[in-house]
Amino acid sequence: MKIGFVGLGNVGGKLAGSLHRNKFDLTVHDLDAAITDQFKSKGVKIAKSAGDLVKNVDVVITCLPSPKICSDIMLDENGILKNISKDKIWIEMSTTDKNDMINLSKKVSSKGGRVLECPITGGEHRAKSGNISILAAGKKSTFKKCFPILSLLGHEILYCGKIGNASILK
Repeated sequence: MKIGFVGLGNVGGKLAGSLHRNKFDLTVHDLDAAITDQFKSKGVKIAKSAGDLVKNVDVVITCLPSPKICSDIMLDENGILKNISKDKIWIEMSTTDKNDMINLSKKVSSKGGRVLECPITGGEHRAKSGNISILAAGKKSTFKKCFPILSLLGHEILYCGKIGNASILK
């Protein structure tokens, strides 16, 4: 499974590093070239934009600092939504807003994509060790398909039902 990761900050970089260490076919994108250069030096593919990343992966994970930034990346003219297609999966691991998550989920679904809302808790140190807690919401079939990925990123994974529930619980 080809995975794309958008947002390589304090937590996202650790999560993407776990995927790389576990030999996933990984492509990353971040606005900070110094961070992407570190991943490139380890053999990870770098995408010029979030939209370009989506074109070449099966699953795109976002881990961004705010709901607004997540919406901006999703809705940008060369963003994730414009380039999402049938059978692609978007896993959102940022701290999200319930209503934004529901609205973005509907837009992704209308293009044939699938969504898993997965806000995390535990901080940078637990992300580095693969020991974060993940609250997952979305279709059960999508959760089951993504469970092998999630289990490498976190130790405690709680399925919460429909999109929006994970944001409420966090």
